[in-house]
Amino acid sequence: MKHYQNPFGTLTKLEWCLWLCSLAAITIGFLSASEKDYLTLAACLVGVTALIFVAKGDPFGQGLSVIFAIMYSVISFTFRYYGEMITYLGMTAPIAFSAMIAWFRHPYKEGENEVKVASMTGKKWAVLLALTAVVTVAFYFILDFFNTNNLGVSTVSIATSFLASSLTFLRSPLYGLAYGSNDIVLVIMWIMATMENPSYLPMVICFAVFLANDCYGFVNWQRIKKRQSSIGM
Repeated sequence: MKHYQNPFGTLTKLEWCLWLCSLAAITIGFLSASEKDYLTLAACLVGVTALIFVAKGDPFGQGLSVIFAIMYSVISFTFRYYGEMITYLGMTAPIAFSAMIAWFRHPYKEGENEVKVASMTGKKWAVLLALTAVVTVAFYFILDFFNTNNLGVSTVSIATSFLASSLTFLRSPLYGLAYGSNDIVLVIMWIMATMENPSYLPMVICFAVFLANDCYGFVNWQRIKKRQSSIGM
């Protein structure tokens, strides 16, 4: 995109409120934890910032998603959530980087940060669901080999994460629903981790906040799609 705008200058009052409240919730959760891990705090703050811009269809959000994926992979490794580590480092980060490039190449209007929303076809769904099934089955055996904690939940997380990441690359509003499903799985996963190590409590709060932001993303992308379609008619 030429003449790319300052992404923070495009936030609406509602989005400023959602973002700042999300940052506050994560920070309060971190401060209330008996054991503190500053990498976890940093990852959560970067992640929720990424989501507010992804919700706007801004490629800046995908760039931040790459950074979050790398940080989250390190955190997952410390708790032997190898599925999360491999998924985010080997799949989510590369897809987010590819999505950032794709979004830059498909702006709705020249000089604006907003990506052009695309529709899902039957063929796209068939390929995507087939790939999701293959990736999920393959990773199940990989994770089992590495004695991954909470194998069943980790495997479900891979399926929802791959589906969500792919939908963002395909510029579909349905990415928000897929990521919302992934957020629910991750809340459950990190609750299990927190029972063993209280320092992971901020991750539970983090993905609960992510869920709220992804729900907003789904709603906002529907609005964007409707507006772009009406103007294009």
